[in-house]
Amino acid sequence: HINFSAGSSGKGSQSQDDMQVSHNNQLDLREIVFVLQSQSNSFHVRQAERRRADLLKQAHSLTEKPPVVLLLHSLSDNEGDWSILPLLPYLSYSFGKNSSWIVFFEEETNVKMTKLVQVLAKFDKNKEWFLGKPLHDEESTIIHHYAFAENPSIFKYPDFAAAWALSIPLVVRLANKVRDEPLKSDFTIDLKHEVALYIWDNGNGPHLTAVPELCTEPEDSPQTRHCATTLSSEPPLCGEPVNKEDIFVAVKTCRKFHSERVPVIKKTWEKDALFLEYYSDHADPSIPTINIGVPNTERGHCGKTFAILQRFLSSSVPNTKWLLVVDDDTLISLPRLQVLLSCYNPSEPVCLGERYGYSLSQGGYSYITGGGGMVFSREAVVRLLDSGCKCYSNDAPDDMVLGMCLNALGLPVTHSPLFHQV
Repeated sequence: HINFSAGSSGKGSQSQDDMQVSHNNQLDLREIVFVLQSQSNSFHVRQAERRRADLLKQAHSLTEKPPVVLLLHSLSDNEGDWSILPLLPYLSYSFGKNSSWIVFFEEETNVKMTKLVQVLAKFDKNKEWFLGKPLHDEESTIIHHYAFAENPSIFKYPDFAAAWALSIPLVVRLANKVRDEPLKSDFTIDLKHEVALYIWDNGNGPHLTAVPELCTEPEDSPQTRHCATTLSSEPPLCGEPVNKEDIFVAVKTCRKFHSERVPVIKKTWEKDALFLEYYSDHADPSIPTINIGVPNTERGHCGKTFAILQRFLSSSVPNTKWLLVVDDDTLISLPRLQVLLSCYNPSEPVCLGERYGYSLSQGGYSYITGGGGMVFSREAVVRLLDSGCKCYSNDAPDDMVLGMCLNALGLPVTHSPLFHQV
C-alpha cells in the first residue's frame, strides 16, 4: 500500500476564512469522485445506471472530460464495501493524488452538478472536511447504542439521501487508520451514525459541517432553488402492484402472545393478506395457530424460521412467488409491499428487508434484521434449503444464520429503507 501524506485536521480551524472562495481554491469538476451507494440486485443496478447516466450527461454539458462516477456494488467482491469504511483504502489509493472530494449519494438522490461544484468550492480542499445534511437524535436510542445519552442532540450525523462528502485529506488519513487499526464494531446497524462516530473519533476528528444546499426536499418543491441535491419525488413505479395471491405471510408467535399480540394483527393488517398463517409452539384453533413442531425459545427462533421455509416449499400451503416472514409485533402495510415487490423479479433469489452487518471489516456478512420483516422470493428459499443451510441450534439468531448462508452462497441481501426495526 502507498501512504499519502495527510493534510492538517480541519478541527479547530474550520473558520469562515476557510470557506471563502479564493483564486487558488477553484474546483474542477474532475476533482470530484462520485460514489453511488448502489446494490447488486438487478432492479437497483438499473436505478444506479440511470442515475450515473444523468450525472455524466450533466457533466458532458460542462466539460469535455467527465468526472469519475463509481457504483459501489461493482468496486469489489468484498461484502463489507457498503459499510464505506473498508472501502476508504481503495479510494485513497486510487484518487488520493489527483482528486479533492469524494461525494457519496444514494440512488434516489438528484444531483445538480453545477450547483454542487459551487458549494464544494467554498471549502478549502486542502483541509479535512466532513460535509452533509445533519441529523440528530431527540432521545438516546438502542440502534445507536444509547450514544450521548446525556444529550443525544449534540451529535450530528449525515442524512445519506442528501449526499455527503469527504475531502481527500480526510479520506487519506482515515484510510491509513483503517489499514493500521482493525475496525472495532462487530455490528453495523445504522451506517450513517456509525460512519460519523468513526470520523469524529471521540473529538479527535472533524465534526459534521452542515451544508444547507444538501437537501432532501422533493425535486419539484419550490423550496429547492438553492439546493445542490434533492430527492426523487416519488418512489419508482415498476408496474402494477403484485397480486395478493402472490404473497404468503408467515407470522411467528408463541402461546404467551396469542392473546396479547395476535389480536393487534387481526385488528390492523391481517385483512390485507390472502394467505397468512400463524406459527406457534401451541395449536390454538380459535386464531388459528399451527404448531410448527419447534419448542418456543426466548431468543433466536432459528428452528422455527427454518421450519417455515420448509413448509413454504411444501404442498401444505399455496404456491406463491413471495414469502413474508414477520414477528407477532411487526406492523406492516401489505398494499405498500405489493407496490414495492413490483420492482423485483421473483425468478431471481431476492432477499429483501432492513440490512444489518456483522463483522463486515473482517470478512463477515450482511443479514436482514428479522424484526422489520423479511421477504424472500421462492427462488431464494429454494437455494437456501438446497444448500444444506441449517440452524446450529433452535435458539440461534435466525436472521444472522440466514445471512451467513446467503453470504456462503454469494446471494445478496437487498436493503430497503421501507423496512425498519426499532
